Amino acid sequence: MLTKEQVQKFEDDGFLLVDDFLKADEADALRQACHALVKDMVPEEHNTVFTTLEMKRTSDDYFLNSGDKIRYFFEDGARDDKGQLKVDKHLSLNKIGHALHVLNPAFRKVTFNEGIKSIARDIGLVDPVVCQSMYIFKQPGIGGEVVPHQDQTFLYTDPMRLFGIWIALEDATTENGCLWFQPGSHKPGLYANRRMIRNPKMGEKGEPTTIFTCDAPKLDYCDYVPVPVKKGSLVIINGEVVHKSEQNTSNRSRHIYTFHMYDQSNTKYSKDNWLQPSKEVPFTPLYSMSPVCEQH
Repeated sequence: MLTKEQVQKFEDDGFLLVDDFLKADEADALRQACHALVKDMVPEEHNTVFTTLEMKRTSDDYFLNSGDKIRYFFEDGARDDKGQLKVDKHLSLNKIGHALHVLNPAFRKVTFNEGIKSIARDIGLVDPVVCQSMYIFKQPGIGGEVVPHQDQTFLYTDPMRLFGIWIALEDATTENGCLWFQPGSHKPGLYANRRMIRNPKMGEKGEPTTIFTCDAPKLDYCDYVPVPVKKGSLVIINGEVVHKSEQNTSNRSRHIYTFHMYDQSNTKYSKDNWLQPSKEVPFTPLYSMSPVCEQH
């Protein structure tokens, strides 16, 4: 699917835009599947807020144990002092994660389709497994900023063989929060070797479930460039490239579907990572998995 020139650009920049990966109706099908999930969601049963300002997030069991489930994370400020939603629930969520790729037929179909497998082969992945997936809303007017980061900070492998697939289900523009990258910033590796890990003191009074191994380094390798993405197109993301997105201050949403995979060939996935496989939903081999959803 990728040309030699595209593969070389991905290796040079650490990211690559692939236009028109999904047709409009395929992108719409994912939005409809998400709408159905939210329609059935009872807000009172899901009280976790997700924010990436200063890479801070609510550290609780709901988040920590979401790797084999479909769980709902709200925007900071979506609820009032009494815990009630200020807006319609469809406009209150930051994201849904982290097992959409296994537990929902529409997202499974896209995650394990032949186009994704072809991309993985083209960038040299020998035995990739999908470890987590997310639907991110970037709500109009309140969709929060995602500060500069490297994905490898949160899903660490040795050697570093983590990759993200980011699919726009609506046009992503500079106004509604498209991605911004530092081209080439993956080459120095993981800055300050900073990682988010399971807290060894988890369970002790007052201790969060996850911690960072050090303070956030300055991620100023080079200038940022915006990457607007048309509906149905995708971005391949090297796990070490520095990227961010701005707050959505427009009146248009920016819905996307994203998932991460790592090449498990001669690679060790850290047992310290917040996300761990379970018996119910082990990390799923990309090449051997059918896009047809089985019952779970």
